[in-house]
Amino acid sequence: MIPVAKPWLGEAEAAAASRVIQSGWVTQGPEVLAFEREFAAYVGAPHACAVSNCTTALHLALLAAGTGPGDEVIVPTHSFIATANAVRHCGAVPVFVDVRPGDVNLDPALLPAAVTPKTKAILAVHQIGQPCDLQAILAFARPRGLPVIEDAACAIGSEIEREGRWEKIGRPHADAACFSFHPRKLVTTGDGGMITTAKPDWDRKFRLWRQHGMSVPDSVRHGAAQVVFEDYVEVGYNYRLTDVQAAMGREQLKRLPAMVARRREQAVRYAELLAGIPGLGVPREPAGARWNWQSYAVTLPAGADQRKVMQTLLDAGVATRRGVMCAHREPAYAGVPWRVAPGQALRRSEEARDRMIILPLYYDLGAEAQRAVARALSLALTAAR
Repeated sequence: MIPVAKPWLGEAEAAAASRVIQSGWVTQGPEVLAFEREFAAYVGAPHACAVSNCTTALHLALLAAGTGPGDEVIVPTHSFIATANAVRHCGAVPVFVDVRPGDVNLDPALLPAAVTPKTKAILAVHQIGQPCDLQAILAFARPRGLPVIEDAACAIGSEIEREGRWEKIGRPHADAACFSFHPRKLVTTGDGGMITTAKPDWDRKFRLWRQHGMSVPDSVRHGAAQVVFEDYVEVGYNYRLTDVQAAMGREQLKRLPAMVARRREQAVRYAELLAGIPGLGVPREPAGARWNWQSYAVTLPAGADQRKVMQTLLDAGVATRRGVMCAHREPAYAGVPWRVAPGQALRRSEEARDRMIILPLYYDLGAEAQRAVARALSLALTAAR
């Protein structure tokens, strides 16, 4: 069986976790602080705050933007459901917008019709590691005073070109960027998340809220020469990352340049192997962006049955995943408030969901295995036709 994804973990991560376990300080300690500093340095951000996962990161970022009950947040429906769920966790209403033609990311041209007096923020997703059009989104949002949160769950290692230089996603270019360390991502800590921002007041809020609203962090209390009593100044959350996870993350960051380089090579090979399959849509990296290729998603020919093609591949020993979900089509959103701007539809998002499949891609995937995937896909599509 060729899996759809597999994390690149080894002795370095095991040794790092063991070191922390033997130290006796296993949560929200020196390893978390070091991971935050190293992550911030990698992406070029002034501040990085580690949290328990990307959903909690999005929740805190939206709270920092002032999002609350009755507000609206513009968000692409074509994203993992956590994006919309974070809006609902604030008591706000997701306003779904469609993706651009031939793209997997939010269409900035649809933003004007989606804005109302209740709009509190825009959630811009870098879907499957492909940077969205931040320049256009920010050009719309900034004059209107709308905060922009980057859902960069999949985008660690991706880059965009700005004014002739390459900059990492997470610098951040908007008000905050939120990352995931789930095993499907390039950098994994089992689970976990990070928020980067250039706003020191937002960073202070993140650090307060992630630890129950505690006024004195454990690290300060632990090193104090006198007894320190903490206060709980706000209602907060238990959104902490453990030191075991952070130690793993530090080792994963060291691997990241090799991971990105490897995936870029694999993406080129897939494009060559799949070029001759009639009607198959193959992803193309645009000018001004360098993808980390977190996922390799192809678009099936018109009329091909997505489920049948995926089952045929699975029967041949190749695991795949369907295209990115549409939150508005999930049962969870049948009974909760959400809306679409008047006159808009979400057809491009729905088509992407129904026609895209994600092929295996991970560090250890060799050239022969990629050829096997391409052969199996070609045969599956021939059978479908």
